[in-house]
Parts: sequence; C-alpha cells; structure tokens
Amino acid sequence: MRNKTFAAAVLLAGAALTLSACGSGDNGKPPVSVVSDESGQDKAATVLDQPFEKPDLVLTDTHGKKYELREKTKGHPTLIYFGYTHCPDICPTTMSNIAVALKSLPKAEQDRMRVVFVTTDPGRDTPAELGKWLKGIDPRFTGLTGDFATIQAGARSLGISIEPAKKDTKGVVNSVHGTQVIAFSPKTDGGYVLYGEDATVDDYTQGLPKIAKGANP
Repeated sequence: MRNKTFAAAVLLAGAALTLSACGSGDNGKPPVSVVSDESGQDKAATVLDQPFEKPDLVLTDTHGKKYELREKTKGHPTLIYFGYTHCPDICPTTMSNIAVALKSLPKAEQDRMRVVFVTTDPGRDTPAELGKWLKGIDPRFTGLTGDFATIQAGARSLGISIEPAKKDTKGVVNSVHGTQVIAFSPKTDGGYVLYGEDATVDDYTQGLPKIAKGANP
C-alpha cells in the first residue's frame, strides 16, 4: 500500500520528504506537503496545492558542459529525480519505468519532455559514468553532476533530503536520498506533481500525457 500521509494544513519550511537508501526501503517518515483533495490514497501521482519552484541549479551534464536547469527546461514538461548510478534497485527501476512510459507518448511530446537525473553521489558519478549509465536506460535523459553542497541545496528546495555517500558496515558505499520524482508543468514551470518510489510503468503511462500538457494526472 502506498504511503500517502501528508501534513493537513501548511507546507513546513525545511521539512524533508521521505528519505531512503537505495535497497533499504522507506524509513516510515511521511512526506510533508499540502496536497489536493483530488489525490486519493490509491493514486501514485500526488498533486500539490503549493507547487515547488524549480531549483536554480547550475551543474555539469554528461558532456562535461554547464547545464542551467531553469534555462534548459523552461516551458518544457520536466521530471526531476535525485539518485545515483551505483544504486542497486530503486534508481534504475524508477528511471526505467519512466523510459518505458515515455515511449507511449506521441513523438512530438517525447521530444518536448525533459527527464533530469541529478546524482546524489558526485564523487563517483562523473559525467562519463552518468552518460554511460543513462545511455543504457534512455539516451535522451539528462544526467547532472557537480558539487555535493549545490546538489543537496537543490534537492532540499524540493523537500527532498540527501546525505553524503558513505560506507556501511559491509564496506558498501550507499547514497541515502529521497526517492520522489517531481513533475514540473510546461505552463508554469512549477513542480506540481509528486510520484513515490512505488510508482509503476502504468502509473507513469497514465500520467505523462497529462503532465505533458500541464494538466493534473
């Protein structure tokens, strides 16, 4: 069952959405946002009553070039996800689900959609590493890396917490991060839809046609 517990009245400043290490599952903390009553408990897509402002992120893309997020995605339906290439399950599953669903859109809408993967593990996710990983999922996806503090601040502005990658007791390096996908409207550039980590291909397939038009899924 999807965890859809939300604050009832106000968006709490500085509060973070669900934090999860890839492979470790949900820690039970509820995401904090004001949500529309239209978003039922059984829906994968949650429509936010107070959309997030698109982060003013300037990072490096997979070609080693500067990428200004707001400028490059302005007026485009945009999905943003924070994760890392060494993630064993949640990150590749999420990105693959989006890639499969994207192919169901008409070609023109596919070309307009921007899917941005921002690494939470910039120490290992170089532009080349990101490019190689995303090429195996969908070469049209944009991968971004850069200074961790900058990435962390950008994620925090969307209510998503990330922590520096570190080794666990078995010596495996993990990156702990929120697992939500935020969808931004092509009309307002506001982040108005949230998908949780359990969103399926069908969920994205149903929602993307409406997100492409800036409508509620």
